[in-house]
Amino acid sequence: MTLLQLRDLHVRYPGEHAVAGVDLALAAGETLGLAGESGCGKSTLAMSVLRLLPPTAEVDGEILFDGEDVSTMSWGRLRAVRWAGASVVFQGAMHALNPVHRIGEQIAEPIRVHSPKTPPARVRERVAELLAQVELPADRAGAYPHQLSGGQKQRVMIAMALACDPKLVIADEPTTALDVVVQAQVLDVLTRLVTDHGIGLLLISHDLAVLGATCGRLAVMRRGRVVEEGPAHRVITAPTHPYTRTLAAAFPTIGDPASRYNPATAGEPPVAGTEAVGEELLTIRDLRVTFGATAAVAGVDLSVRAGEIVALVGQSGSGKTTLARTVLGLRKPDSGQVLFDGKPVPTSTKGLKAHRKQVQLVLQDPTSALNPRHTVHEAVAEGLRIHGVRGDEADLVRAALTDAELRPAEKYLGSLPHELSGGQRQRVVIAGALALSLRLLVADEPVASLDASVRGEVLALLLRLRARLGLATLVITHDLGLAWNIADRVAVMHRGVIVEHGPVEDVLLRPHHDYTRSLLAAVPRPDAGRTAEPRADQGV
Repeated sequence: MTLLQLRDLHVRYPGEHAVAGVDLALAAGETLGLAGESGCGKSTLAMSVLRLLPPTAEVDGEILFDGEDVSTMSWGRLRAVRWAGASVVFQGAMHALNPVHRIGEQIAEPIRVHSPKTPPARVRERVAELLAQVELPADRAGAYPHQLSGGQKQRVMIAMALACDPKLVIADEPTTALDVVVQAQVLDVLTRLVTDHGIGLLLISHDLAVLGATCGRLAVMRRGRVVEEGPAHRVITAPTHPYTRTLAAAFPTIGDPASRYNPATAGEPPVAGTEAVGEELLTIRDLRVTFGATAAVAGVDLSVRAGEIVALVGQSGSGKTTLARTVLGLRKPDSGQVLFDGKPVPTSTKGLKAHRKQVQLVLQDPTSALNPRHTVHEAVAEGLRIHGVRGDEADLVRAALTDAELRPAEKYLGSLPHELSGGQRQRVVIAGALALSLRLLVADEPVASLDASVRGEVLALLLRLRARLGLATLVITHDLGLAWNIADRVAVMHRGVIVEHGPVEDVLLRPHHDYTRSLLAAVPRPDAGRTAEPRADQGV
């Protein structure tokens, strides 16, 4: 039977038509993928199903859940439908979970609200059942959110969504920022629940590879409209709309020679520039960093040459970011050496200041890296002022913005961060680094929070900077496709050690270590296309 039906759905905010005439249907036992970039209206559409939109939203059209129009439900009826009939797995489990309440209490909350007469012993049993369904041990009920990994927190959100046996689950970007192995585990949990319990799953993501590997059908949204819809395998492998083709190209297939040194971009083509690789600039020898009894980095050897791009890949907790912080002098090693241009990373305040003029960090989220009250000029000029760089500040800022391909620079100088796109904000952060005597860029998941089309533009920028300026880059990532796109060499890190490293083609196409093979096996295959259909005993 049809579980969810949207008919000519329109959602308007003051000055914005967020959803503009969408028709979609989802059956019980089916997974429907909803793809699109930030601002396309997919989350607005999802939140409209349970009337979770702000009061400023105007909703027109029909939203039928199990044959009943959600827009005409009384508040009492709507309250009964939420959680018990349909539930939501929100993006960003760390922000969705209450940090001061134990996991078991949060999973039990919807049960107590919707079934207040349930005996406490039965509630505890149900919590344990739900934890088992999402493959977490029962003792995790006593943990707080900060004691769980990102993947475990996401599983808790799924358990909460299933607490009252809903017919429909809406998962909004449930795997964003998760490493590839944990992502695969979370997606497996979701698809298994659809198969075992016959629920309808609306899975929202900007990553077509994730949706193609998980969903039976796929709808692609752009500017509030569905521009393409059909079987997931067909939409991924033979898209008919140019926008769908752009999204598909943004996530390359490892081994595809067409995407080697060639991120998908609508701008000027990237330049590989491998001939610019020079002498060894960064040298790491037997580096060890511990936190109490935990060895975060346990004897690492790694190098980066001038003009070279090296990708350091691995799961969350493998030690990648700790290694990067040590390279920047933000963490002192317990033993071993970090040499920059043949000299140890200094430990004095003066020495570190000079070191960080040449070695700069770009973080995953450009929004948090920029002061919301500072204009682009002030953001880029901050480093110039700290390091006392001589010259005309306005000229230096404009030159840095031009190098970061924010052109013409004058257009952006007075802008505040909220007035820029995600890709433009990341370019401002890169410009702040380029304004100094930058020789090594340490980029920690530089495109993980960016849309598909913007991702390609930023990666292409890194390739062009390497070709123009001879810039060396150490990219920290869990995204193996990124390594295939732009890196010369790749080092695979696991439990504090480098288990495999070498040229990208050797490591990603002919891996020798079991851990590398497990990472590659977990990468979603966009052409896999699940054939999930409604169960025969439920009709169509």
